[in-house]
Amino acid sequence: MSPLFETIESFLNLIIAPLEWVMLFLVIGGGLFLTIHSRALPLSRIKTAFKLLFSNDKSSPGISRFQALSAVLAATVGLGNISGVAIAIHMGGPGVLVWMWLTAMIGSTIKFYSCSLSVSLRAYDKKQNPLGGPMYYMSMGIKKWGKPMAIWFSIAGLFGVLPAFTANQLTETFINVVDPSTINQSIDLSLWKFIFGVFLSFISAIVIFGGLKSIVRVSSNLVPPMVVLYLLMGLSILVLNFEKIIPTFILIFQEAFNLKSVYAGGFWGLVLLGVRRAVFSNESGVGNAPMYHGQSETKMGTDEGLVAMLGPLFDTILVCTITGLIVIISGAYIENDLNGISLTLEAFRRLFFGFGDTLLMIMAFSFGISTLLTYSYYGVKCLGFLTKNSFGNIYNYIYVLSIIISAIVTLDIVIGIIDVAFALMCIPNMIALLILAPRVKNEMKQRGWFRN
Repeated sequence: MSPLFETIESFLNLIIAPLEWVMLFLVIGGGLFLTIHSRALPLSRIKTAFKLLFSNDKSSPGISRFQALSAVLAATVGLGNISGVAIAIHMGGPGVLVWMWLTAMIGSTIKFYSCSLSVSLRAYDKKQNPLGGPMYYMSMGIKKWGKPMAIWFSIAGLFGVLPAFTANQLTETFINVVDPSTINQSIDLSLWKFIFGVFLSFISAIVIFGGLKSIVRVSSNLVPPMVVLYLLMGLSILVLNFEKIIPTFILIFQEAFNLKSVYAGGFWGLVLLGVRRAVFSNESGVGNAPMYHGQSETKMGTDEGLVAMLGPLFDTILVCTITGLIVIISGAYIENDLNGISLTLEAFRRLFFGFGDTLLMIMAFSFGISTLLTYSYYGVKCLGFLTKNSFGNIYNYIYVLSIIISAIVTLDIVIGIIDVAFALMCIPNMIALLILAPRVKNEMKQRGWFRN
């Protein structure tokens, strides 16, 4: 590793240390408060959420609820669930999954509140298209400190939504599975990464310069079939290894509440790691999802909140669990030289007839491309708010260039950048949700959710 990369890693680790504890307090503490505040009623309306997901309201401008959720899942169901889980298990062991599950349950309520607000407090452009997201419900809903908080969030968002993790892990997938040295040994590995980065940036540019409609059209057509294929493959592996599932769950819970870890002081580090990776997996509390859900044609905020709530339940509770079980059952996580996507690829190769890594690479590429497409829009929204909406698309040029850079840098630097930026986005967003929570509860009361 070059001295420059080592310096960057050390600096990022220094910054994230205090920020992650603030994020832990706000996500877990704030999420628990919102769960109590809502009496957990949103979680009891999952059936209603699915009905709303497949219904439309064409009388209002914007994208459909299904398109909004598909775009959000395109950003979360993908490499975050495939390699993010592997990173968590590599760093904290099997027990980290328990804390990811608990964070996801709390995160569902957080997304209900944030996406409800993204519809009830939003602006409109000259063409009457909706403009929603944390920066809008902060500036419109909080009189004194709302605008500074919105600016803080948007600046952090410019870095948090860069395609660093996705481009890096897609490149690692390509290097691990294709092994380009077999194609031409005279070409250096770093050059192969650069070439692949250029390829990814070209593919992404074709779609993202087409704007929101182009992005949601591609993601809503690409993500659902890829998710189904991934689930079928994952469930097939679990069926073939059915006798190992219960012992694996026992191991997970034993490691999650390991008394030796509590005594040694490593327990809270494990909890924190689970929270960080869960937040990265489903982005609850970060504020990304409201930027898409705020564009929905939905008229009632709580309707959109219910649909958005399905995201963490699906991507962390279901997809991350399947991935985590496969990684643990394979035993590949014990090997110290495997991490991220390379660990997941090895697990699938071992458990799916020797070619599971190839199939996973195809799905990971599809997931990764959809993530690259959807994340670009977050940056456009942040820059548009900081300047003018018409200037937002300038971010796409920066975004495309950063794909190439992200393909070359180390995984540790990528994780550090994302953790710092996500924490800086999460802090003002969670504070805003706690301040504006009564507004969401009032709408719930108006709709007769509370009977006493």
